[in-house]
Parts: sequence; C-alpha cells; structure tokens
Amino acid sequence: MYEAKNAQFPATSTDEADYMDLRSQPRIHESIIKGFLIFSGVISILTTVGIVVFLGQEALRFFTDPQVSLVEFFTGTVWQPQIYKFGILPLLSATVMSSLIAMGLAIPIGLSVAIYLSEYASQRIRSIIKPSLEILAGIPTVVLGFFALTFMTPLLRSILGNDVVQIYNVFSAGVVMGILILPLISSMTEDALHAVPNTLREGAYGLGATKLEVSTQVVLPAAISGIAAAIILGISRAIGEAMIVAIAAGAGPNFTINPFEAAETMTGHIVRISGGDISYDSLDYNSLFAIALMLFLFTLTLNILSQRIIRRFREVYE
Repeated sequence: MYEAKNAQFPATSTDEADYMDLRSQPRIHESIIKGFLIFSGVISILTTVGIVVFLGQEALRFFTDPQVSLVEFFTGTVWQPQIYKFGILPLLSATVMSSLIAMGLAIPIGLSVAIYLSEYASQRIRSIIKPSLEILAGIPTVVLGFFALTFMTPLLRSILGNDVVQIYNVFSAGVVMGILILPLISSMTEDALHAVPNTLREGAYGLGATKLEVSTQVVLPAAISGIAAAIILGISRAIGEAMIVAIAAGAGPNFTINPFEAAETMTGHIVRISGGDISYDSLDYNSLFAIALMLFLFTLTLNILSQRIIRRFREVYE
C-alpha cells in the first residue's frame, strides 16, 4: 500500500532535499530552553550541596569542641548552653510530640476530605472545595501561630481548666499545625485517588460493590503509594515548621511528655536563639547548626523512606 501510494504521488528530488534541510535546521529556541533547564537543575543541585557542606562544617565546630559530649548530646535531658548542657532530648521530644498531634489531626481529616472530593463530590463542588483548601495552605504561619495562642489556647483552658493547660503549650501548636498541613495532605491524596483508572471502579461496581466499598477497598489501596508520599511530606512539613511552635508552644527547653505544658521544639529554639544577642562563632551559636543538622537528617530520612514506599507500592496501569 505504501508503494502504491508513493506511485500515485511520487516525491521529487527537490521535495526530499527540502525535507532533509528542514530536519537539519537548528532550533535555537529549543536549545536555549534546554540549556536554561539544565542550568536550573545544576544550580539547584549545587545550592543543595552547598547548604549541606556549610551546615556540616558549622556543626562540626560544635561537635569537635572539647566541652561537648556526643553521648550527652543524644541522651541528655537538659539543654542549657549557658552551663554547657547540650542534651537534645527536650527539643527532640517537643518536636516529635507536636508533629504527632498535628498528624493525628491532619491524616484522618485529610483522607476523609480527599475521599469525598474524589469519589462523592460533584465536579462543581470539587471545583469550589479544593481551591478553598489550597487558599488555606497559603495563610502565613505567623498568623496561625497567633491564632493558636489567642484562640486555641483560651478554648482549651476554658474546657480543661487553667490549671491543666498552660498559656504556652505544645497541644495548641500541634492542633494548628495540623490545620496547616491538612490542605497539603488532602490535596495530594485527592490527586492520587483521582489518578486511579475508572476501570477499577467500574469492575468493582459490576461485582455489586457499594460506593463506600469501592472507595475504601479498591481505590484507596490502589493509590497507597501516593497517599504514603503525601503523609510523609506532611510529617516533614510538621517537623520543619517554626513560627507556629515559636509563638504558641513555649520558649524554653522542657523535657516532658505532657502536651499541655510549655516546651520548645528544635525549630522554635533556632528562631529564638538566632534572633537573640549571641556572639558569632560561640559555642551557643554553633549549637544552632547542630540542631539544624539533626532536622536535615530527619527530613532526609523521611524523604528516603517516602521514595522506598513509592517504589514498593507503586501501581502501573496501562
């Protein structure tokens, strides 16, 4: 057929030459765009490497100081640089506690909202609710910090009592952090659920499954890799949050497991100390980089875990 078609419309040597010339013409704009993209990628990689190298060098000054003990740093329960006590457990416990409270609120509500938007809501309702959630994610964290201090804390004190809930407490900060993370988890989870092919839903409906069974037993397991990535990203966001905990959680390291007491997270401590009057290259100053290195290792571990989960449970549909 191809030969017959060519016989009807024979190509001249001039046409072939023009075609070859067209293929060999340089596309300058595509080369520029390609070069810009490569340049952007290289700059991003070099920036990340530079931050890690600088952070490691500054943290090394702290860990190599003769007044710092690695054993005390990882096991000590007192963080008071003025008396050379550098036990990171008070800062670590407050960080973990606030993050757990935030995720305990954000995960179930975020999954519920995502399932509703993906499986139950009409296109009109989805087009209204999802942008509203994304607008909620754009609220400045300093505003949310004052919201936790001036609204959430008085509300908890009126319910549980002033003797139970302190003015500065981890629970209020954790709840508002959950509100901050909620749009992130719900939006990413909804995208993962929406990407599941409709053939899986139609097959389950054909077998007599209800909408709830399809949502929870078919669609949700099929999107587990995207859901896990959203949750881990939310945890990383909670661990790295600074302004909410700096305003509402407390301004002093306190080794406690009571969420209604004041405690200082790692990010909150960095904000407070870096804004204070401390001398450059002092032991107290260098300790900030050691805390920042711990935060970096936390987020790096979570990202690696996220990638492993995605590769382990990823479903490929054709």
